[in-house]
Amino acid sequence: MDTNNLTEIASQLLDRAKAHGANAADAVIAQSSSEDVSVRMGALEDIERSESTDLGLRVFIGKSQANISTTDFSSSSLDQLADRCVQMAKAAPEDPYCGLAEADLLARDWDDFDLYDATTPEATQLKEMALDMETSALDVKGIANSLGSSASYGSSGMVLATSEGFLGAFQSSSFSLSCSVLAGEGTEMERDYDYSHCVHFEDLAEPKDVGRRAAERTLKRLNPQKISSQAVPVIYDPRVSGGLVRHFANAISGAAIARQTSFLKDELNTQVFSSGINIIDDPHRMRGLRTRPFDGEGVQTRKMHLVENGALKTWLLDTSTAKQLNLKTLGHASRGIGGPPSPGASNLYLEAGTKSPQELISDISQGLYITSLIGMGVNGVTGDYSRGASGFWIENGEIAYPVSEITIAGNLKDMYRSVEAANDLEFRYGTDAPSLRVEGLMVAGT
Repeated sequence: MDTNNLTEIASQLLDRAKAHGANAADAVIAQSSSEDVSVRMGALEDIERSESTDLGLRVFIGKSQANISTTDFSSSSLDQLADRCVQMAKAAPEDPYCGLAEADLLARDWDDFDLYDATTPEATQLKEMALDMETSALDVKGIANSLGSSASYGSSGMVLATSEGFLGAFQSSSFSLSCSVLAGEGTEMERDYDYSHCVHFEDLAEPKDVGRRAAERTLKRLNPQKISSQAVPVIYDPRVSGGLVRHFANAISGAAIARQTSFLKDELNTQVFSSGINIIDDPHRMRGLRTRPFDGEGVQTRKMHLVENGALKTWLLDTSTAKQLNLKTLGHASRGIGGPPSPGASNLYLEAGTKSPQELISDISQGLYITSLIGMGVNGVTGDYSRGASGFWIENGEIAYPVSEITIAGNLKDMYRSVEAANDLEFRYGTDAPSLRVEGLMVAGT
């Protein structure tokens, strides 16, 4: 990313917007490139390459704002863009909560979080990595077919400038591997997958290991049994436990709280989770998948406890939602190109507990261990929760056999109060949690 050139363009665009009559403005430029190679059954299936550079301008006229975006960076186009955006703002309805972040909240300096690796694998290398994954999976006895494997890399960069004096930029890289295979025959076939995703190439898992794990997980799912409907303890595998944390993040978004559409809207500073549960947002994790030195409004970011010892401590706020709640933003604004910022988390995780996953399971006479969820049956207003699930049945403290075609149901407020965390937290997804035990969920089977 040509940071110097792009920051100069952003600064000049702000000057043009003010020259056309804007009271205030901000500009964001996003640049990205990626390459992905996929194979299936030993043959190259696809190579995809994408590159883009996009610019977004937001201007304010009094208490009205407008947003506009472009991919044309010519001088004449940018001048027309600024003029058009100002005219749109003049015609827009007033929003008493719009505006830039206050100057004293803006980031002035930040650390290098080691977010960029300049390694650029050739397409031939990506192909070999994808083939190694698939071959490793197909070599496992019982694997019948492949849904494909892929290897990819990419980079992205962001420049943000505001008329309050903020000017910042950062760049990050991304590398990933994924493999999905099938086992069984006819209508009794099962599938599963594994993948690795990281910021630095050297942190990627070995392709052969990814393929082998995909195969082993698929074989474990063969011959699933049916279960009767009942209320039982449920264990969420780390591959799916982060979903409970994402539902929580949505519920404490400033937008949902300001609209009074969250089941947690009245729970600030109250016990929402069981004692001992901590949920942390850490935008400063070294090599983190969602690390950012400043937020989408240029506000200084910092590590924060959203939940401490079970108690809800704060909302996720940007400037607009903070104003609506008579609060100040805490650096949680996320920003796209074509619209205003909105609240969002960065590297979000539920802290590990002290028990092993086996210890969480050991006293369960009948229960469910979930490895896969489908559907989005969550009511953000009431907290009612219903998802399709598959995984393994627990009997007498041990994993007994695979199960599928199950629906689990409960209410998130009740579920959160019973959550118990294991000690197997790994940072793999951007939103992470260890194995989690939840009491008394309704499991609907046959």
